[in-house]
Amino acid sequence: CFFFVIGMCSPECLHRNMGNLLKVLTCTDLEQEPNFFLDFENAQPTDAEREVWEQVDLVLKDARGVLDELQAYKGAGQEIREAIQNPSDEALQKAAWAAVVHLVGKLKKFYQFSQRLEAALHSLLGPLTSETYDDPTQHLEREQALAKQFAEILHFTLRFDELKMTNPAIQNDFSYYRRTLSRMRINNTPAEGENEVNNEMANRISLFYADATPMLKTLSDSTTKFVSENKNLPIENTTDCLSTMASVCKVMLETPEYRSRFTSEETVSFCLRVMVGVIILYDYVHPVGAFSKSSKIDMKGCIKVLRDQPPNSVEGLLNALRYTTKHLNDESTNKTIKSMLQ
Repeated sequence: CFFFVIGMCSPECLHRNMGNLLKVLTCTDLEQEPNFFLDFENAQPTDAEREVWEQVDLVLKDARGVLDELQAYKGAGQEIREAIQNPSDEALQKAAWAAVVHLVGKLKKFYQFSQRLEAALHSLLGPLTSETYDDPTQHLEREQALAKQFAEILHFTLRFDELKMTNPAIQNDFSYYRRTLSRMRINNTPAEGENEVNNEMANRISLFYADATPMLKTLSDSTTKFVSENKNLPIENTTDCLSTMASVCKVMLETPEYRSRFTSEETVSFCLRVMVGVIILYDYVHPVGAFSKSSKIDMKGCIKVLRDQPPNSVEGLLNALRYTTKHLNDESTNKTIKSMLQ
């Protein structure tokens, strides 16, 4: 923080300077936080944003359906158990296979959606990290529709991974599919539905679901890839975009005049989820992560904002910080931050 002297000036100037002084006196040890309202509810694309916005919008329109299907995913546990317990009952083997082939079609669809999401993220990172504006705050403030889409991708990612982590049927079904397919090949048995997923695709899908948080891994790998492919762009352009988004969410959540502008409590939940998602992404992409002293994210402030919410509404988000970040347990992590997350 810094100090300045208010000299002889007009009432308008004095009012502006007093406003700046209040900002300065309330700022943290970090660089001054961005102080503007990012309209997650109503942001509309400008002409400059429209082309990218329309590409990404096509992907986001399908995201709701993916979450609905994943939430309704019940698995073929019973059919698989009956088939394993009665190996000579051909009817039960066929029933289990038919059930699993149908579900593997869904798992393939979710995996393919992750690839579309990766492409959408690349489309957004281009303009949001470009040299068009001097700093990430200007990007997010002036490209609000793209910032909102980036937030929606983060929101989807955390929700997808939450649902996947609490559904062991996904990996059980896919393991049974691969084992059965392998046995059919050895016995030269024609496998109906084999064309659904060939061997190469099965390997990729298996790797995807083997990760505890597959969609987050897709985003972090995609962001890292974006940085490595754009060598002329300093890595700070990308990491500062992430840290600024976290700060914007935190400031909006803890500032009554901003929070009162949300027309629904769902926007509060959305904002909290986006803040956590962007922290986790920053922790993976930044060389030393979100918890180090050199991090540009006010982790104590962000955790405090989470702790100030009704406990039942944020336990999943606190768990995401506890268990899906990369650097929380590093020796260099501040002990206060660790204890705040215990």
